[in-house]
Amino acid sequence: MNQATDEYDVIVLGAGPVGENLADRTRAAGLSTVIVERELVGGECSYWACVPSKALLRPVLARAEARQVPGVREAVGGPLAAADVFAHRDKQVGNWKDDGALTWLESAGIDLVRGHGRLVGPRRVAVTPPDGSGGEERTLTARHAVAVCTGTRAALPDMPGIAEARPWTSREATSSGTVPDRLIIVGGGVVAAEMATAWCGLGSRVTVLVRGSGLLNRIEPFAGELVAETLREAGAEIRTGTSVKGLARPGGAEGPVTVTLESGERLEADEVLFATGRAPHTAEVGLETVGLEPGGWLTVNETCRVTDVPDGWLYAAGDVNHRALLTHQGKYQARIAGAAIGARARGVERLDTSRWGEYATTADEAAVPQVVFTDPEVAAVGLTAEQAESEGRSIRVVDYDMGQVEGAVLYADGYRGRARMVVDLDRGHLIGVTFVGPGVSELLHSATVAVAGEVPIDRLWHAVPSFPTISEIWLRLLEAYRG
Repeated sequence: MNQATDEYDVIVLGAGPVGENLADRTRAAGLSTVIVERELVGGECSYWACVPSKALLRPVLARAEARQVPGVREAVGGPLAAADVFAHRDKQVGNWKDDGALTWLESAGIDLVRGHGRLVGPRRVAVTPPDGSGGEERTLTARHAVAVCTGTRAALPDMPGIAEARPWTSREATSSGTVPDRLIIVGGGVVAAEMATAWCGLGSRVTVLVRGSGLLNRIEPFAGELVAETLREAGAEIRTGTSVKGLARPGGAEGPVTVTLESGERLEADEVLFATGRAPHTAEVGLETVGLEPGGWLTVNETCRVTDVPDGWLYAAGDVNHRALLTHQGKYQARIAGAAIGARARGVERLDTSRWGEYATTADEAAVPQVVFTDPEVAAVGLTAEQAESEGRSIRVVDYDMGQVEGAVLYADGYRGRARMVVDLDRGHLIGVTFVGPGVSELLHSATVAVAGEVPIDRLWHAVPSFPTISEIWLRLLEAYRG
């Protein structure tokens, strides 16, 4: 790649999916663009999150579904071949090498500078080369925009013994090449639920410690309940209302770890995973040089322009702006931000940032889709019933047992699942949909289209689902709504 110049139209900090998408859009707009990355091109999602976690989960979920199919369950009674699962995962992450991503960058005409990038004033980024590279620090200048796309890191609590105990974060949980005999998971969100599913399926004795009342508490309550039920049937122990106050690993890296609870009880495991949230990767990107507080979330407008920086040259897309901490939402933001940078560079003074406008990230607050790859799968978009009520909306909630749908009966013997749609009665369209059950992840985009498109509920009646498929759940929900 050409790295002869230190002046570009656009500088992007972070080469994860968000940074890649933003750079792709600015290059498509004819702007010279460089990405600065200190780790692997492809980012957290590609190597330590979305991709490896789903590679670990797919065999677990495939076996669970096969065990519900008569004539097949007898053939899948044994344990998973963990070595083969790990080998497949390693292949999917390119064995933690970014050669494929580099090929794409070159084909897109995007330059790459490896090293740690930090702001050193308006439109200026200093890059410290990787350790051992022998390179010199470079200072890059942006003619139009700098975009911070550095994502988040696992947030570990400040508690006695945590540094010495070296607990797993999501990175270790998705990259480990051995199956711990005993695994304690602290947390009740998506990472905790997915990793409990994966490692329990791979043979670990899993204990989940949830500070709150249950799993997945940001989704409809029945989702976490159904996931917890299946985990318990698989042998996992789930404790709610439980807090951890300390860790100890006196035997060093090879020894067991002791978890001390607030109650004083002590639990022992081979590994402990903290899945207790994310923190922004903004502490070391030089925000203080442009008048911002380092280490915090970046506040942006609808085009992902940072609101507290004069002249509008700084953008932040993806997790760092805290709008929706999901890879696909970050990529959505990046596409809009990149297009907005391109339009402004062309001299377009007024962009359409109205609701659902070309340059507005409206879906971040109205139609965020999410799949949790647990057993059963959880797929949700838009608002929960509780969220809608807290906003003062007049709603109607419709629930249906997915096990009563003919397509689900054929899909799995004893299919367990539930569906819910939340209807805004004043506006006459869906504002939230949740599916829980085997195979429901592929139902989600139809729900996302209905919510984002604000399709009138009466028009949905004319969208006829094929028989016999699980998607016939739409007909059953609409029938229940009509009464």
